[in-house]
Amino acid sequence: MKLEISDIDAQNTRLSVQGRLDTPGVDVIETRFVASATTAAKNILVDLSAVPILTSMGIRMLISTARAIHNKKHRMIIFGAQGIVMETLDHVSLNDVIPVVATEAQALALLA
Repeated sequence: MKLEISDIDAQNTRLSVQGRLDTPGVDVIETRFVASATTAAKNILVDLSAVPILTSMGIRMLISTARAIHNKKHRMIIFGAQGIVMETLDHVSLNDVIPVVATEAQALALLA
């Protein structure tokens, strides 16, 4: 499980997750993920392009982080989900809570 954090610009930060967002994976990155997202004082773009599995623990982490960011008047957008991960996001209607788009460019366009 790996988490890379990079600033896109002055208003937006990218969190790139690599590995399984299941219980063991979330245990490894959750503290750093939440801290990075909520202390950035920026919009957060979450890149799931390198995530092969997303379970309920990963969904919980994403939703709770998005709520914390929203309380600070910023937004979180998910992009890059593929295959079974995208199917999981669709199945749980996560897009009703957190915007889910195909590319980083689409995520940035939502924030413009």
